Formats: sequence, C-alpha cells, structure tokens
Amino acid sequence: MTDARPVRQPSAVDRVAEDWVSALVDLDPTIATYIGVPGRTGEYGDTSPAGAAAMADAARVAKRALDDAAPVDDVDRVTKTDLGAELDLVVESYDRKLHLRDLNVIASPPQSMRDAIDLMPTATESDWHDIASRFAALPDALEGWRETLLEGTREHVTPARRQVELVAEQAARSGAADGFFQQLADAAATEDGSALPESLRADLQRGAEVAAAAYRSLSGFLEHELMPLATPVDAVGRDDYELHSRRFLGAVVDLDEAYAWGIEELARMRDEQERIADRIESGASVARAIEVLDADPARTLHGTDALQRWMQETSDASIRAMDGTYFDIADPIKRLECRIAPTQEGGIYYSGPSDDFSRAGRMWWSVPQGVTEFGTWREKTTVYHEGVPGHHLQISQAVYNRGELNTWRRQLAGPSGHVEGWALYAERLMEQLGFLDDDGDRLGMLDGQRMRAARVVLDIGVHLQKTNPDGGGWTWEYALDFMRENVNMDDAFIRFEVARYFGWPGQAPSYKIGQRVWESIRDEVAAREGDGFDLKAFHHRALALGGVGLDTLRTALLD
Repeated sequence: MTDARPVRQPSAVDRVAEDWVSALVDLDPTIATYIGVPGRTGEYGDTSPAGAAAMADAARVAKRALDDAAPVDDVDRVTKTDLGAELDLVVESYDRKLHLRDLNVIASPPQSMRDAIDLMPTATESDWHDIASRFAALPDALEGWRETLLEGTREHVTPARRQVELVAEQAARSGAADGFFQQLADAAATEDGSALPESLRADLQRGAEVAAAAYRSLSGFLEHELMPLATPVDAVGRDDYELHSRRFLGAVVDLDEAYAWGIEELARMRDEQERIADRIESGASVARAIEVLDADPARTLHGTDALQRWMQETSDASIRAMDGTYFDIADPIKRLECRIAPTQEGGIYYSGPSDDFSRAGRMWWSVPQGVTEFGTWREKTTVYHEGVPGHHLQISQAVYNRGELNTWRRQLAGPSGHVEGWALYAERLMEQLGFLDDDGDRLGMLDGQRMRAARVVLDIGVHLQKTNPDGGGWTWEYALDFMRENVNMDDAFIRFEVARYFGWPGQAPSYKIGQRVWESIRDEVAAREGDGFDLKAFHHRALALGGVGLDTLRTALLD
C-alpha cells in the first residue's frame, strides 16, 4: 500500500496525553525501553511506596488537566474518554492498595524488571553501557519493591502465599550464578563485531553478579520473611476482582453472566473438537486425534532452529496473503522478526516495534528446557495470534498511525481485552477465511480457544468463589484437574497456567471476553450496513483507533 499517513495538528487533549506519557517514562524508565523512545534506559523507577504514591499523584494531575481540555474532533473524544478511564483506574487501584500485594508468577515487578532487559538494544557500546547500568540498578529496584511488600504486611494487604512461594523459586532461578545475567554479560558484543572495552566488560560482569545476587536475596526474603505473613487465601473477592476485570477489559461486564457463558462456550468448543477428531480418524476421541497428529512426521519440527525458521516462513506468508485483501498493511509493518527467547520459562509472546520502527515488532518463543520437538498443527494458529493478523498488525498499525494518534494512543493505550481479544478474533478470522481448513490446524486453533474458554470459567470461579461446574468449590486441586480435562498440554505448563490465574485475577478471561466483544461489534456493524459492509474497511476503522478499552471501542465504532 502507499505510505501516506494522515498528519493531524496536536490538540490540547493530545498535549495532556503526551504529558502523561512523559510522566510515566520519568516515573518508570522501563516504559521508555518498552516503547522504544529516549529516556533513562539504564535505570529503574522508584518501586517503593513513595513511587506508587508519586504515580497516583501524577494521575490525579493529568486527570484534572484532561477534564479542562476541550476535544476538537473524534480523535480527541476517543482519547479523552479512554485516557480519563485509565487515569481513574490508576488512582482507584492505588486507593484500594493493590500495589501492596502486586506479586504473581508472570506479571509483577520481579518479572517486568528482568523482562525489560530483553528489549534493550545491544548494537553499540552505548547500548551495553545502558545494560550494565540497569544490571547495577536492580538491587535498589528490588529493595524498593521489598519495602512496598513490607508496607502491605503492616496494612494487612498481602499477596497469596502460593504466589510468594512460586515467585521465590523463580527469583532463585534468576539469581543463579550461571543464569540469565551472566549469560548476557558473557555474550556481550556490538552489532559490527568490534570488541567492547575491557572497562565495559568489567562493568557488565560486576553488574551481572550484583543483579544475580539481588535476585537470590529477594528469593530469601520472600521465602523466609514474607511467606509466613502472606494470606493463605487465593481468591481476591468480588470487589477487587471487579476492579481488576475493568482494568483488563476497559469495560464493565456482568461477571456472573460471563461465568455462565464461559461454561456454555467451553461445551461448544468441546463439541466442535470432537467432530473434527472424528474426521481425523473415524471414531477417535480428541485425545486419540492428538496422538495421530503428534505422530505425523510432516507436522513435527525438530529443534529451535527449525522452529524459528518455520515461525518466520509462516508469518511472512500470512502477511503476503492478508495485505490488500482483508487488510491494508504498510511496508514498515511487513517486517516481523520471529525469535527464540533467551528465557526458558515457556510461553509465546509479542513485543511491539519502537516508535520509529528501528526496532521491529518481534514474536518470541520461550522454549522450556528439554523441549526439542514442536507440532505445527498446534502452533500455526499461534503465529496468526502473535503475528498477522493478530498482535503485530494491531499494535504496529497504531504505531504507524503516528500522524493522527498521540504517543499514549499508539504505544500504551489498550487493555488486555482489546489486545488479546483482537488476537483471538484474528485466529477465528483466519479459520473463517480458509487458512485453517486443514483439520489438524483447525483442531490446534480450537485447542487454544477451548483453553481460553476454560480460563474464563476458572478465573472468575476461583476469585468470586463460585460453585464449580461439578457442584463443589474451586480448590487448587480441582482447578488443576479442570484444566487437565480441557487442555492438551504438558502438566508443568498446566500448573504454571493455573498458578497464573490464581495470582493475576481478571487477566485470563479478558482474552475470550474480548474476542466476544470484537465479534459482536463486527457483526452489529455488518447488520447495520447490510450489503454495503466491507470487512477490510471495518478492520481499517477499528485498527486506526489504536489501543482503547472495549467500552470505548464499541462507542467509537457503533455510535
């Protein structure tokens, strides 16, 4: 497509949004790394209680400025609605003291501090100086977070004991003498292959040692000091859960209706899988069909090099097929790098491009230690989810639209329900467009969709302490068995996933609920427009908005 981006005169509302991004980058320099803009990229923010208070104060200041700013067009109206809701959530979450128990196995400070290093550039000596500085800054950052958790114990707001125990184990692995930090320091080199100065190498080695030691110290604190004080209760309760749900969806939903719908959706996924299993082998159960697919050499990749090549080839083919047919894809967006992640925790994830596209969007595969074979039938839909038309297209399109969208709209806005809901919408879209006609690939897509439906039921059920589908309570053991029944994956993965749901309330259901909202909006627009409905035009309007909450999305596309 032609690279012709609209250019819009920044408004008073845009200036408030830009000031909010600047405040975020100042308070948490890892955000500058995340969005690829200049900042104090060798530092961490204040993770102590004072840092949380400063963030809430900044949100209050921004909200007052936003209330005073008059919107001049539809872009402003969307920004004002969505940013206002975001700022209110920051303050409300602080007032509810959620930061005092911000600890879980996947998305809390110990993980985000380490993950920020994955996104740091490594091409030049200057880049490596930043990495050495961030290594050296980790002890103070982890100490600040420790102070926050201790403040929580004094306020009787503590994380769940189960999460404390598991994060202590993670921290011990991160603190291994031959772990991530040491490996990165040992591999340090510039992009052009020139040698780093010995002084810089020494800084990296010292930084790696103090960073690893800081994680070991954190592990000991969690195990010996915090764990005895942590709550034995996993459920956060309805009041906190409603806030978490609103944060991850950018919408208010009826949680009891969503729980009942999740049970119905799960049954529908199971029935659809069973029909496909019978086509793969007459009379086969889903488990038997999976055995057949796993035994097929044509569907198996051996080694991470083969996995990375297949990911890249599949992604590139999808971009070629989608461009000009169901989407307009600008040239910078056509670059998507598929990589094997440096960690071995398991999982597949996407990181967006820098604001100027100098760093491409990236699809990462964190391969657990010892895993050497990969089934393409399971993972083709994952490439569509993380790449095109999923996360990469959605997030990169917002970045590309910089002439119209302020930095907050194109880089930071958009809750999980918008982002992950779109990615699941993209998976189903690829099936509807014929790209998953192979029964194995379709069964793999349904396997993921069934897991997401199960997560709606489990997550809401656990935290609202609802009756489980078999008439009892949601215990840890029942949750594990429930997922084993509905997910065909390694048991270690299932245990990690269940721990994630127990510790990160509201996030997991946002995928499937978000997909439900995306599909309902598309179907309502199609019904209104009748024969004139154009799917590519709908996609263009929707993605041009950038990241927004689901309530804002519905209003922007339907009102």
